[in-house]
Amino acid sequence: MRAADGWRALPREIVLGLVAASVSFALSACGSAPAKAPGTASVVSAPVRIAHTRLGAVGYRVVGSGPPLVLIMGHGWTMEGWDPRLVHALALHNRVVMFDNSGVGLTQALPPPPSIDAMADQTSALIDTLGLGRPDVLGWSMGGMIAQALAVLHPAQVRRLVLCATFPGTGAGVLPSGHGSIFPANQAKAYDAFRAAISEYPGSASPPWSAVPTATTVAQSVAETYWSDGIDPAGPKTTRISVPTLITDGTEDQLDPVSNDYILARLIPRARLVLYPDAGHGFLFQEGTRFASLAESFLTGHPSS
Repeated sequence: MRAADGWRALPREIVLGLVAASVSFALSACGSAPAKAPGTASVVSAPVRIAHTRLGAVGYRVVGSGPPLVLIMGHGWTMEGWDPRLVHALALHNRVVMFDNSGVGLTQALPPPPSIDAMADQTSALIDTLGLGRPDVLGWSMGGMIAQALAVLHPAQVRRLVLCATFPGTGAGVLPSGHGSIFPANQAKAYDAFRAAISEYPGSASPPWSAVPTATTVAQSVAETYWSDGIDPAGPKTTRISVPTLITDGTEDQLDPVSNDYILARLIPRARLVLYPDAGHGFLFQEGTRFASLAESFLTGHPSS
């Protein structure tokens, strides 16, 4: 199935709406914004550094210690978009590396044309520069596409793979039917809830999209379209992914229909699929504690229910 017209080249207002909507869904499921978790201050205060890689400067930050775990962010966000509670939980047992994708924040934009494969190459360059060896990799949404391409193009740099609410690159994916089902009825209330959630943490007053130029979000949309249509060389080679892979999503994901998770689970050999009921595209933030526990058990090779 090909992309619906509305999904192409999402404008800035749509990106903000999707962000606000996902946070609104999470807050409505919880009843109210959760209390701050101990240790999250160290997450938001971790210094941003610059890695000078073979593919340009990349802004990144590191939290925790242990085996390296690289987090790859999705469309229209800086690394500030990662929920500090989730990062804190993951950093209890891992050296968590977050970074900004091409053209975002302090990361140098790659030359055109934009592609998921090119962003995977830049991620590979960061892994090399930081001397991470063969880290575990977790990608959310567009970040999951980049993670797949990384595992295909640079298999020696991925030990285990966690894919969250993402899309296959074979051209066989199922795309959302339209924007109407994504947005809550009260847009203003959703946006206010999002701002309240972001401002909850010291040092997080600037929205995570404030350092994302419009040209970058358009380029990301083009890259996602090429990936979903099977144009990127790495996309159709997903069946070559040989590392242990965990595929996760919410059953109510309106942006990336859950059908895609089943497609990915069939494409990637021996992949494990876990779905969270009554959760959407931002399930890993809504179900942060459960998801972090699942991810950690998967990364350590210990069985989890």
